[in-house]
Amino acid sequence: MSYLGKNYHPPGTAPGTLDDSRRGEIEIRLVDYDERDYREETLASAEECMPYLDRPSRTWVQVNGRPDVATVRGLGQLFELHELALEDVLNTGQRPKIDVYGEQVFVVLAMPVHTPEGVMNEQVSIFAGPDYLICFSTTPDDPFEPLRKRMRPPSSSRLRSRRIDYLLYAIVDLVVDAAFPVLEQFGNEIEELEEELLDAPGRDAIARLHHIRRELLLLRRMLWPQRELVSRLQRDEIELIEEQTQPFLRDCYDHSVQIIDLLESFREMSASLLEVYLSSIGNRTNEVMRVLTIIATIFIPLTFIVGVYGMNFDPADSPWAMPELRWYYGYPLVWLVMIAVTVGLVWFFHRKHWL
Repeated sequence: MSYLGKNYHPPGTAPGTLDDSRRGEIEIRLVDYDERDYREETLASAEECMPYLDRPSRTWVQVNGRPDVATVRGLGQLFELHELALEDVLNTGQRPKIDVYGEQVFVVLAMPVHTPEGVMNEQVSIFAGPDYLICFSTTPDDPFEPLRKRMRPPSSSRLRSRRIDYLLYAIVDLVVDAAFPVLEQFGNEIEELEEELLDAPGRDAIARLHHIRRELLLLRRMLWPQRELVSRLQRDEIELIEEQTQPFLRDCYDHSVQIIDLLESFREMSASLLEVYLSSIGNRTNEVMRVLTIIATIFIPLTFIVGVYGMNFDPADSPWAMPELRWYYGYPLVWLVMIAVTVGLVWFFHRKHWL
């Protein structure tokens, strides 16, 4: 995940300027539904939505991938979308937010996706009106297939019978809940890393720890304002949101609060893992120094003994000049003394619990 994921126009660019420099392959799917009828089609262009504008049913247009200017401008003209909101659709990396343009609500969401390269921030932009919803998702795969699966059976009551605000809630709820599996993956990585740091701390482990801390920081940057967005949806008097939908939005807000709590917990755990790493390194250094100190302490008296008897003063010159040099068992006796000193020191260290 990059530190700066937002695309900017050059300074001085006119507001509402559309740029498709990052365009890619897109898929446009349309769902037209009411309590009795359900139609689902894949469109080739935005103009193919026109036959559904005059129908009394509700229309959901889903655009997956990074759209070009023609597609965005075409949908904007058909549904009278605000030009500044269309600019935010193409300039991905926006901060999660909600804007109200008359009867129309524009919502920007951040959906984290865990990949082998790390966590990616996919932007979901939603335009919701009285009887339509246009959703732009930067993901190449369609993340909203579970919602359409719930809508297809004729017995589907809420998504098919409620107004468009309930579909808006369902999409927001799906995007918010997408953070749970990502955080679960982080929890598993932190747990494995903790065991590794306690057993064998190394440079690879500390590098992984810094990577996790950086991604958690960036994840907080994208998810923290999302909680405030859901709070605004349930608290502000938005004409599009019915009173019957408010309890579901409160439940969605509870999920966003749980996500933030988990995120903060994992950030604190990752910070404590750095202390665990430094403590483990310090303990290992102390263990090594203790062993080396014990070895040096054992050899100090041995070095003294061999140093004394290495002076080689001839006892013929003086009766005080090391008469042991001419003893028949002098050499093995010195060895016995050194072995006894070594055994005694080892016993003493063990009794003091220094070994």
